[in-house]
Amino acid sequence: MKPLAVAPQLAAAAYRAADAAPAAVTDGESAGGAGFGAMLQRAVEGAVQVGQQAETQSMQAIAGGGNITEVVTAVAKAQLTLQTAVNIRDRVVQAYQQIMSMPI
Repeated sequence: MKPLAVAPQLAAAAYRAADAAPAAVTDGESAGGAGFGAMLQRAVEGAVQVGQQAETQSMQAIAGGGNITEVVTAVAKAQLTLQTAVNIRDRVVQAYQQIMSMPI
C-alpha cells in the first residue's frame, strides 16, 4: 500500500475552503435540495398516508359501501409500504453497527 503524502500548503488550502463552505449550506440543506432529513420526513409522511388510506378503505367496506378490490389493493399497498420501511430501518441499523465496529 502506497503511503499518503500531504503537503502542508494543500492541507491549509483545503481547510480554508472548508471554512468558506458552511456559508452555502444551512440547517442540513444544500443549494440543490432540502437535505436528507426532509427527504426522510416526506417518506415517513407518505407511509403514514398510505396506511390511513388503507384504513379508510377498510372502514368503508365494513360499513358496506366499499369495493372489495379497492380494499384489498389498499391493504396490500400498506403492507408493502410497511415492509419496505422495516427493511430500510434494518439496513440503517446494520450500517450503523458496521460503522461503530470499525477500528479507529
